[in-house]
Amino acid sequence: MNIQINHKQEIPDSYLNISYYLNKYLHELPEPPLDPKTKQPIGPDALARLFPQELIRQEVTLEEFVPIPEEVQELYKMYRPTPLLRARRLEKVLGTPARIYFKYEGVSPVGSHKLNTALAQAYYNKKEGVRMLTTETGAGQWGSALALACKLFDMKCKVFMVKSSYAQKPYRKTVMHLYGAEVTASPSRETKSGTAFLLKDSKTTGSLGMAISEAVEVAATTEGAHYALGSVLNHVLLHQTIIGQEAKLQLMKEDVVPDVVIGCCGGGSNLAGISFPFLADKLSGKRNALRVVAVEPKACPSLTCGEYRYDSGDSAGMTPLMKMYTVGSDFVPPAIHAGGLRYHGDSPLISFLYHKKLIEAAAFSQQQCFRAAEIFAQAEGIIPAPESSHAIAQVISEAARAKKEGKRTVILFNLSGHGLLDLGAYEEFLQGGLYT
Repeated sequence: MNIQINHKQEIPDSYLNISYYLNKYLHELPEPPLDPKTKQPIGPDALARLFPQELIRQEVTLEEFVPIPEEVQELYKMYRPTPLLRARRLEKVLGTPARIYFKYEGVSPVGSHKLNTALAQAYYNKKEGVRMLTTETGAGQWGSALALACKLFDMKCKVFMVKSSYAQKPYRKTVMHLYGAEVTASPSRETKSGTAFLLKDSKTTGSLGMAISEAVEVAATTEGAHYALGSVLNHVLLHQTIIGQEAKLQLMKEDVVPDVVIGCCGGGSNLAGISFPFLADKLSGKRNALRVVAVEPKACPSLTCGEYRYDSGDSAGMTPLMKMYTVGSDFVPPAIHAGGLRYHGDSPLISFLYHKKLIEAAAFSQQQCFRAAEIFAQAEGIIPAPESSHAIAQVISEAARAKKEGKRTVILFNLSGHGLLDLGAYEEFLQGGLYT
């Protein structure tokens, strides 16, 4: 099944805000970010040097819906709505009675879901007169998305790419360069924070926490520059809810509702995008039995092995402290190929939902994930991004459970990007490597 929806009528015209439902039905919200020096709740003025006022407002709003600007809606029409597909061949290969559906975000111009928030962030910054955006990127999906968004809005883009992925994924650098961005391997000697990281360990593979420190430092010290983040913060997760809203409409056309919703999870935007519109129903009492599963790498298991506490969002301690599940802001994960999931913490919203047992978490090894991706590619023909392969590993586990129990479980997952620029990793896997 390939369900498509009408562009004019059914691309969402608003983002859905999960904080509205938490406030209304749970009567509780995640604890606020703190100033790293005073340990007091941080105010909007402290964020104004890095973010435009509208994004700061979206970070704390309790409105149920946030309207999508018309200019952003027009740009979404380049690739939205994205298709919802039923993985019938995968179901047959697995011999499961489960019905497996996936939302395929790999059809976006940059090959992943990251463009959903990149376009919105670039738009709001441009409106405020910002001339350059700085950011970090793990595998390069977010960096590619922001590079294109900046080009579309005639802005400069500076990307600090985690050193391990900078070496592993050369063509993601090419994509960013093609879109006009400047790309630097992180940690670098271009910043004080990067220099300090290298003095501590000159052979470090880098981390998202380090790259965030460098990007924030450049934004804070460059006139006309702001910082953009590809995950973690409330406004980023908010923008991604167009994924789940579309999926909900597409499934309704077939009178189908999911029993379990699955997404890979590093910072949380992928999982939030597919799951929050469905979690809204759970919070309001419409879908009490719904399960949502966040899937992370065993190499960086913040939800499954981390502590729920305040921690810095970056490795140099420049960002506000956030209440989240974390393995420590100084943690440097192994150089796995799912670079977008190599983050030491999780979104405060995702962490709060997990702490309240409203969502579940699972972790898989790199080998398990690439094996799952191989099964999926051979059945459905789509080569998944290494990040998305984590969701597929959990899908296969859920399908086996349905087979054992004899249930026609409806499984929905977010295939958030293709892996056509990750073929080096797949070649290594096929040759018997990737045991991390």
